[in-house]
Amino acid sequence: MLKKIQYIYFLFLFLPILSQAQNDTIKYDVGFMGVASTGKYAPFWLQSNWYGLIPASPASAGMLAGINKEFGTKERLFDYGFKANLLVQAYGNKTAAYLHEFYAKARFSVFDLIVGAREEQLGNQDSTLSCGGFLFSKNARPMPKITLGIERFTPVPFTSGFLEVKGAIAHGWFTDNIYATNLYLHHKYIYAKIGGKLPVHLQYGFDHVAQWGGSVPGSGQQPAGLSDFIDIFFARAGGKNSTMNDQFNALGNHIASQSTKLDVDLSEFTISGYWQKISEDGPIKNFWNAPNKADGLWGVSVRNTNFPYVKGILFEFLQTTDQSGPYLDKDGIIYGGNDSYFNNGIYQNGWTYYSRTIGTPFITSPLYNKDGSVSIENNRVVVHHIGIEGDMSGYRYKFLSSFSKNYGTYSAPLVPYGVRNTSLLLEVDKQFPALSNIEIGCSVGADFGKLYGNSVGCLFSIRKRGNLFHY
Repeated sequence: MLKKIQYIYFLFLFLPILSQAQNDTIKYDVGFMGVASTGKYAPFWLQSNWYGLIPASPASAGMLAGINKEFGTKERLFDYGFKANLLVQAYGNKTAAYLHEFYAKARFSVFDLIVGAREEQLGNQDSTLSCGGFLFSKNARPMPKITLGIERFTPVPFTSGFLEVKGAIAHGWFTDNIYATNLYLHHKYIYAKIGGKLPVHLQYGFDHVAQWGGSVPGSGQQPAGLSDFIDIFFARAGGKNSTMNDQFNALGNHIASQSTKLDVDLSEFTISGYWQKISEDGPIKNFWNAPNKADGLWGVSVRNTNFPYVKGILFEFLQTTDQSGPYLDKDGIIYGGNDSYFNNGIYQNGWTYYSRTIGTPFITSPLYNKDGSVSIENNRVVVHHIGIEGDMSGYRYKFLSSFSKNYGTYSAPLVPYGVRNTSLLLEVDKQFPALSNIEIGCSVGADFGKLYGNSVGCLFSIRKRGNLFHY
């Protein structure tokens, strides 16, 4: 199946020959980044939410080079784009080179088709200051997928733009093969937004993901046929070829996410508030009725257009300690509780990709596990997160500060009162027109606490972007 995605990807590269495009541009992007820090790991914010570009090692270097074409600025009935970039990393005694992103995309009217691996912004959280969405963040490297749907909010006919929707379905491949091999991803989502030309907009979104198929140590090949996909799509129990657990519960590892967001435009300011939560037990209930309703990600951001020194400010609160409570049982049969977010009994690598959590990075990635386990060992956390960004005479800055208390899991608590950790980041970058528009950036990060250990470090980057040619 993975070879098929490559064939489709290269077919997309020939779309320019099949279509008559105008004023299109092929762009290039070359960059270098290096990290040096104290401690066993690089500070949390120097290597988290970077799509896996920065290793956790205290010393690393990387180079990224590629080309891309984005959709045109003018609306067309048909449009296309593509991107391919090569990442070379060196850290510890290791070197690695792979295609970080490789995808082709096409748009017909409002419908999008994307084939390949790309950096995605999923969820309703703030795009630059957030600590990461609950279900999807920027923490793990891009996964190869085939995605079909409407990726932009699009007005529903006959509503005068008051109601807008977006949604898509994706099939992906877990290529890390860390525990289960040849594992599949199923993802679908639908979002609706109301408000139109009003200064107030309200949106609701629902995401459903599942890990399925693959070969699992001790359990063998898991069901991966068409009928099994239908069971996965509707989150139904598996058949006789599935494990005993999946014959009683839903086939595969399922996670659902609900989110809501309110935007208020006040002339020069936009105030946004959002709430995200996940469910790993069915049936899915509304936010206020869910057994784990105490858990979620709450965020408030304020952005302005006329005061560049502080363009945005954000506060987020993340809690994942409830998890529907401890195990619940009736007559010796467990029927709920101890959701153990991002873990799964069959797929012990859980909701991770290349040892990084796909969701919020504050549910600690397995790369930190001292015992070499591939599972999540810290998923009960409380986090207060603050972010500020702005521009001072062309020097763009971003400041992040996160204060977490970590309790491990219900079955393996860290300590009775939790482990505290503080993670800080100050990032500054500037484009220099006199130096052929080279962008230079410097970030200073620090961790204080026993979770990751104390560390202070610096990330230096230099980047050059431009137009390769027009056609």
